[in-house]
Amino acid sequence: MKQQNSVSKQPKPVLENILAFPPNRETLGATAYLIVENQTNILVDCPAWDETNQTFLREHGGVRLLFLTHRGAIAKAREIQEATGCDILIQEQEAYLLPGLQLTVFEREFAVSDRTCAFWTPGHSPGSSCLYDTGNGGVLFSGRHLLPNREAAPVPHRTAKTFHWPRQINSVKSIVDRFSPSTLEYICPAANTGFLRGKGLIDRAFEQLTNLDLAVCLHSKPDT
Repeated sequence: MKQQNSVSKQPKPVLENILAFPPNRETLGATAYLIVENQTNILVDCPAWDETNQTFLREHGGVRLLFLTHRGAIAKAREIQEATGCDILIQEQEAYLLPGLQLTVFEREFAVSDRTCAFWTPGHSPGSSCLYDTGNGGVLFSGRHLLPNREAAPVPHRTAKTFHWPRQINSVKSIVDRFSPSTLEYICPAANTGFLRGKGLIDRAFEQLTNLDLAVCLHSKPDT
């Protein structure tokens, strides 16, 4: 009987200049992304740090910045920085978890470039944050702040380990207040991507967020 080859799958493109890595067991099956911007490539959360992904990143110009959406995405951040020389961007309330590393720390917002910014969306964890890119009609990398449900619609996800559920709901409202149909077309979530049925992202993002009844969400029970 032949043994199957255990070589990792390659990242897949989900939009122009945005690629999604296969789920990372070390981050509970989370999905990391690469935004390809010539010499300013941005890695959103940590992919599995294996030979396949290391080679892929080298072939696509390396990594200038690793943005961490929340503490659960840290994984091999130290090894990634050592291998690539990238800076790490993280919200200040999660930064203590990465002692001795070269960090850029922000409180509420941070402009990464003229098209990309990070902003604080507390709730899932104290320093949970999102990254927004203006390309492709507006793309939000939501970490575990917003995840697809079984109907592939974006929802705030409550678990027994959620740091502060009312703050998470308020953070969803702040996203709705911040954007519009013309500035937020897609969400790239960090988990539950299997519910997206191969699409790899959530489309009509702003429209779907405005359909959420946040008062009902506030009283939802944690997933077990």
